[in-house]
Amino acid sequence: MGFFSKLFGKSTEEEQKVADTLKVGIVIGSVRGGRNAEAVANWTLDFANKRNDENVEYEIVDLADYHLPLLGAPLSEAAQAEGEQAIKDWSEKMATYDGYIFVAPEYNHAVGGALKNALDYLKAEVANKVAGFVGYGSLGGVRAHENLRLILGELQVADVRTAVTFSLMTDFENMSEFKPADHHEANANGMLDQVVSWGRAFKTLRD
Repeated sequence: MGFFSKLFGKSTEEEQKVADTLKVGIVIGSVRGGRNAEAVANWTLDFANKRNDENVEYEIVDLADYHLPLLGAPLSEAAQAEGEQAIKDWSEKMATYDGYIFVAPEYNHAVGGALKNALDYLKAEVANKVAGFVGYGSLGGVRAHENLRLILGELQVADVRTAVTFSLMTDFENMSEFKPADHHEANANGMLDQVVSWGRAFKTLRD
C-alpha cells in the first residue's frame, strides 16, 4: 500500500494500475550450450507482446542466469555462499510474477534436469499462480509438459490445458534454426488467453 493509500484509504490511479497489472514470466527451461530454447522463448515473448493484452506484462526469465547448485549436493565454503545467493535471487525473481510460461524442451521423455532442480527450490513463491507451456522435441515436448503438470501440481500451481508444441522435425531447419509453422499461433493464443484469465482469477485469491 502506497503513501496516498495510507493517507486517504484508497489507491491513486497509478497505484491501482500497477496493482492490476498481471506479470507473466517466460521461463527458459534449458541451460544447455547451443540450446533452441532461447529462440523459442523470444518468439513467445514477441507473440505475446503483439497481442497488446491490457495490463499484462511479459518478461523472459533465463534459467542460465541463475547458477543454482544441485539440490542437496555438498559444496565448498566459497561455492556455498555463491549458491545461496543464486537460490535467493531465483526465489525473489519468481515471486514477482503472477503467472509463468515454461519453455520446456523434452529430454528422455521428461522435463530437463536443470528446470526440475530449479523448481525444487520453490514453494510459497509460486503457490496459487498459473502456468502455461511452450515445448519442443520429437513429439513437441508433450511428455515434458505432462511431467511438469505433476511437479507444478505439488507446488500448487494451476496449469492450463492448451500448450504450444513445436516439432524438431518440422519447426526447426536442421533441428537448430527455429522456423515455426503458422498453425501454432492458434494454440499460442489459446494458451495465453487461459494464462491471462486464470492469472487474474488467482491474483484476486492471493490478494
